[in-house]
Amino acid sequence: MKFLKIFFFICTLFFISGCDNVAQKGNYSLTVTDALGRKVTLKEIPVKRIVAIGPGALRLISYMRLADSVVGVEDSEREWDAFSRPYILAYPQLRSLPGIGQGGPRPSPNLESIISLKPDVIFAAYLTKDQADAIQSKTNIPVILLSYGQFASFDMNDIFNSLRIIGEVSGRSDRADQLILYIKSIEEDLDSRTKNISPDEKPSVYVGALGMAGVHGIESTQARYLPFTLINAKNVVDKIKNSGSLMLDKEYLVKLNPDIIFIDEGGLSLVKEDYRKNKAFYDELKAFKENKVYGQLPFNYYTTNIEIALIDSYFAGKVIYPDRFSDINISTKANEIFKEFLDKPMFNEIVKNYPGFTRIVF
Repeated sequence: MKFLKIFFFICTLFFISGCDNVAQKGNYSLTVTDALGRKVTLKEIPVKRIVAIGPGALRLISYMRLADSVVGVEDSEREWDAFSRPYILAYPQLRSLPGIGQGGPRPSPNLESIISLKPDVIFAAYLTKDQADAIQSKTNIPVILLSYGQFASFDMNDIFNSLRIIGEVSGRSDRADQLILYIKSIEEDLDSRTKNISPDEKPSVYVGALGMAGVHGIESTQARYLPFTLINAKNVVDKIKNSGSLMLDKEYLVKLNPDIIFIDEGGLSLVKEDYRKNKAFYDELKAFKENKVYGQLPFNYYTTNIEIALIDSYFAGKVIYPDRFSDINISTKANEIFKEFLDKPMFNEIVKNYPGFTRIVF
């Protein structure tokens, strides 16, 4: 009898311990380090209800295929034209969600609205540590900072880190790994096609009219422009600046005189207007005289549409090194990339708003 009592007592302990373990598996906390090095603790994961504030935050959530977990969006995400942000075209239901305050380069979140939606987490981009801490303190909701790298540009390592953070707290680490692996495969493919070309065999190139906190003309350009760096192109402004955006003096552009010029089609109308007023300047440029001016789809709008930047890389490759990219059908490749990032082939829907990948006639 004494043996049976001891036996039942031990069984009871195991049963209670088992119940505790089950409860812990269904409800446990996690502390993550966000993109700016803040330690953020979530009381329960995976998170089920999400809001995203600041430039590009909602895009990264969409890349992670978490649009159905979003419970509110910035007013600007609902109001701006959708074609500039493919993630809104891919998930149009986002525009019907409740507003959480004005977005933009200096977002002003409505904290009362956010609290009322009861999100498990707030993902934010391009806020300072102090701003994030203040929102977290006032709402009692964990705020996790994400990053694309330098504003008006982007760094793949920062993006990879942000995707991994989202995956960790949402239970979608497999999706983060899948997308990162795909991006790396694109980078490797582009590099393998172009890395062995002698510098003497490469035409010099330039990109103008890049968006940078607004729309600009041909003077707006970028050193270490990603669609060029991925294909090892000879960007004429790389000798001026190590990286980042700059406004190039027109006279200096004539001095550089690139063989091929690409125009960001977001600013194409400004370039055409300037061409009508200052044709003499453009007539001095070799690329204009030889009809080697091409369009690129704009990828900077509320930070970077990464999928479009990669698609632009393939088109630039076809123009600069036609023999190395002869197997690439740009619309087929674009739809493959859109499908991987946003789960939908969207090329035709995107290009109907722009001239598309073509030679630009002035």
